[in-house]
Amino acid sequence: MNEITMNPAQQEQENDKLSVVEKVGYSLGDLSANLIFQTFVTFIAFFYTDVYKIPAETATFIIFTGGMIGAFFSPIMGVIADRTNTRWGRYRPWILWTAIPFGVLAMLAFTTPDLPLEGKITYAFITYVALVIIYSANNLPYSALSGVITGNMAERNSMSSYRFVAVMFAQFVIQVLLLPLVLILGDGDKALGFEKTIMFFSMVGIVFFLITFITTKERIITKAEQKSSVKQDVVDLFKNKPWLIMLMVTILLFVTLALKGGMYIYYFQYYVSEVDLAQFQNDIGFNNFIASLNIGLASIGLAEFQWPQDIAISGNSFFNACGIIFTIIGITFSKPLADKYGKRDVFMAALFISTLFVLSFYFYAPESIGLMFGTQILHGFFYGITTPILWAMIADVADYSEWKNNRRATAIVFSAMLFGLKSGLAIGGALVAGILASYHYDANLMVQTPETIEGIKTSVSLYAGVPFLIVCAILFFYEINKSMEIQIETDLRNSR
Repeated sequence: MNEITMNPAQQEQENDKLSVVEKVGYSLGDLSANLIFQTFVTFIAFFYTDVYKIPAETATFIIFTGGMIGAFFSPIMGVIADRTNTRWGRYRPWILWTAIPFGVLAMLAFTTPDLPLEGKITYAFITYVALVIIYSANNLPYSALSGVITGNMAERNSMSSYRFVAVMFAQFVIQVLLLPLVLILGDGDKALGFEKTIMFFSMVGIVFFLITFITTKERIITKAEQKSSVKQDVVDLFKNKPWLIMLMVTILLFVTLALKGGMYIYYFQYYVSEVDLAQFQNDIGFNNFIASLNIGLASIGLAEFQWPQDIAISGNSFFNACGIIFTIIGITFSKPLADKYGKRDVFMAALFISTLFVLSFYFYAPESIGLMFGTQILHGFFYGITTPILWAMIADVADYSEWKNNRRATAIVFSAMLFGLKSGLAIGGALVAGILASYHYDANLMVQTPETIEGIKTSVSLYAGVPFLIVCAILFFYEINKSMEIQIETDLRNSR
C-alpha cells in the first residue's frame, strides 16, 4: 500500500488545525476576563456615582487617569511576555500566574468600604489602577496567544468566532443579568449586591482561566535568529503601517463602546418614557414570559427568577439582551464572510451599517420604544459581524511584521492594541462621567434637567457614532486585504 507523504508546508498546515476542545478552552479565557471587563465598560461610572457616591467629576478623573496608567503598562507587559521562556511557552504561563490575583482585585474594586469621601476616592483609584494593570498582565498574553496557537488564517478566523461567542455570552450576562443579580443578591442594597455578584464572577473566572491554560498549545515558536532587541521591536512597530492603523481603530472603537455602553443606563432612567416602556414589555409578551418561566421553575422546586420591578433597569436589561442575542447571530456570519471577501472589507462594510443605526437614536422620541428596540437589534447584528474580525486582524498584523522583517514579536504588537483598547475605554468611560458633569447631572435628582437629558440622548447617538465613522474612513488605508492575507500566510508557512 502506497503511503501519502506531505511536504513540510502541508505538514505545518495540517498541524495548525485546532480541535473544538482547544477552541472552546481558549474562548473560556475571554469569557472569564469579560465578566469583569464588561462590568467595567458598562457600569463603572454608574457604580462610582450612584452606588459608591463619588462625584461625577472625580469619577471622570479616576476612570481616565487610572485607565491611561493601565494603557501605558501594556507595552511594558508586551516586552516582558515576548521575552518569557518557560516549558509552557511564552504566553500561556501568564494566564496561570494571574488567574487568582485578577479575581481578588476584581472583588476589591467592587467593594465599598465605609470611608470618608477622600478615603473613597483613594480606595477607588488604587483598586482601579491595580485591576487594569493585572488585566494587562493577564489579557495581553492571552490575546498574543491567539497569534501563536496557529498560523492558519482560516483556523484563526474560526477560533476568533468561538472566542467572541464567549465574549458575547459574558456581555449578555453583564448587560442583561448583572443589575437583576445585584438587586437580588443585595436584597435591594446595590453596594452589597455588586460585591456578591463580582465575587461569584471572580470565582468562575479563576476556574475558566485554568481551563484555558490546560487546553491550549503554542505552535508558532520564535526561532533564535529571529530574536531582537526591545529597540528593534519598537522600530519595527512604527514602520508597520497596518499596526498604526489598527492602533487608531482600536482606540476609536472602544471609545464608542465605553461611551454608549456606560450611558445606556442613564438613557433608560431619564430619557425613555417609563409608561411606554412598561406597556411595550407587556404588549410583546415579555412579562408573560417571565411569569411562565417562574411557573416552570416553581413546578420543579426551584426559586423564582426575580426580574427587577424598576422599569428603567428592566427595560435597559431587556434592550441589551436584544442587542447581544443578535450580535451573537451576527458573529456566526463573520467567518464565512471574512474567508470569502477578506477581513478588512467585511469589517468596514458591517461597521458602517451598524453605525447608521447608532446615529438614528438621536431622532427617536422618548415614546418610540419599538423603534429603539428594533434599531438595537439591527445594530447588534451588523456589529456582531465585526467583533471576531478585529482581533484576527491584529494577529494578521503580527504576521505582517514577521513577513516584512523576518522577526516575530507577537505580544508587543498585541500590547499596542491593548494600549489602544484601554486608552479608548479610559477616554470613553471618562466621557460618560465628564459629559454628565458638563450637562449638570445630579445623581440625587429623580428628574434631570432638559439640558442633562439632551446630553444623555446625544451621547448614545451622535457622540457615539462619530468614532465609528472615523474608523470606517481610516480602514481605507489598511493594506492587508484578501489577496495579501493569502500571500502572507503562504510565504510564512514556507519560511517556517
